[in-house]
Amino acid sequence: MAIVVRDEGRKVNSNINVTPMVDVMLVLLIIFMVITPMLTNKVNVTLVNSKNAITMEDASKEDATIIAVTRDSKVFLGQNQISLDQLGSAVGDRLKDQTNKVVYFRADQRAHYGAVEDAIDAVRTAGVEEIGLLTDQHGPAGGV
Repeated sequence: MAIVVRDEGRKVNSNINVTPMVDVMLVLLIIFMVITPMLTNKVNVTLVNSKNAITMEDASKEDATIIAVTRDSKVFLGQNQISLDQLGSAVGDRLKDQTNKVVYFRADQRAHYGAVEDAIDAVRTAGVEEIGLLTDQHGPAGGV
C-alpha cells in the first residue's frame, strides 16, 4: 500500500496582483483630468479681444476677486450669481482681510455697457479703487 503525499504548500503564490489596482487608478486619473478644467471655468463669457493687453498674473490666483457680467446682464461673484444691490457689500466682505484689493471684471463682449458700468459702480461703493478688466489678446499674426 502506498501513501499519497500532497505537496500543495510549496505551490502557494504569495505575490500580490496589482493589475486591477492600476486599472482603477488609471480610470480615476482620466476622470480627474476631464473634470478639473470644468471646475476652473467659473462663468462662461466670451471676452473682448484687444491688441495691447497687459498680462495680469494676479487674476489667475485662487483668492482673486473676479466678477463676471454675462450677455444677459447677470452678475456673478466667483461662481455665484448676485444682485447689484448685494454686490458692493459682498465684495467689501471678501476684500476686508486681503492686502491686494483689486477686483477683476470678466465682461462678455455682447454684454450691455450699462450693466458693466452698474457693476463697477457697485464695487466702487465698497471702497475698491483698483479694477482690472480682463480681455483676450489677438494672436501674434493679428488674427483672432
